[in-house]
Amino acid sequence: MSGVGRGCCALMMHVIYKGRALPLAWRVRQCPKGHFPEDLHIALVELVSTLIPEGTQVVFLGDGEFDGIKLQETMHEAGWWYACRTSKGNTVTWEDETFDVAELGACIKPGRLIELKEVEFTRDAYGPVMLLCCWAKGHAEPLYLVSNMSSAEEAIDYYTKRFRIETFFSDQKSRGFNIQKSHLTDPQRLSRLLIASCLAYIWLVYLGSLCQKEGWQSIIHRRKRCDVSLFQLGLRLLEHFLNEELPIPVQFHVII
Repeated sequence: MSGVGRGCCALMMHVIYKGRALPLAWRVRQCPKGHFPEDLHIALVELVSTLIPEGTQVVFLGDGEFDGIKLQETMHEAGWWYACRTSKGNTVTWEDETFDVAELGACIKPGRLIELKEVEFTRDAYGPVMLLCCWAKGHAEPLYLVSNMSSAEEAIDYYTKRFRIETFFSDQKSRGFNIQKSHLTDPQRLSRLLIASCLAYIWLVYLGSLCQKEGWQSIIHRRKRCDVSLFQLGLRLLEHFLNEELPIPVQFHVII
């Protein structure tokens, strides 16, 4: 979720492709920064599920906003795997003992992992699910995850990919389109603006990929190494084409 326009937030779902988070669907509503209601999470999941070919393996990744038990149930029924951050204030039951998730954090040291399977989540006893407490070295506190996957290592490995969404929002905002400076307040108008900015984002990622494929990187960036994203490469390549009055590639490649 991210703030857009004036007084509005967007709830978005992406697919991770070659290290980039590509937008699939979103909902915009007027609200201060904060969590969306769980029914809107479920509505977005149900919308995207209709777009995914049958038989496709899906792994849903979300922060602490996406650990609601009804949402977990919806994803489980859809056949999706998930690994979502959860609050240390939640209550769980494991092997007939009920305790707060935070108690796991008191039992762990940096660089360690606690894995509990067959957990009943919250006082509503949703489950069984897997509960993880992992404390990466160099971090100030542990991370708590809830998942329906069978492997703790696999759940953590997938969850690390969630942070790719941060680069998308920075490209939409301060490092790219500055959509946060829009003065629009109407959710429908902002949703339409996101259609334009998201299509532009995907196109620029395509231009960045084309830049690497065709060997144009040395024209707009360093010859020996690249330390900018595909989006930034595409943005620089577009600027080069415009300055030199060269034809601009507009084709999208769909890989099935």
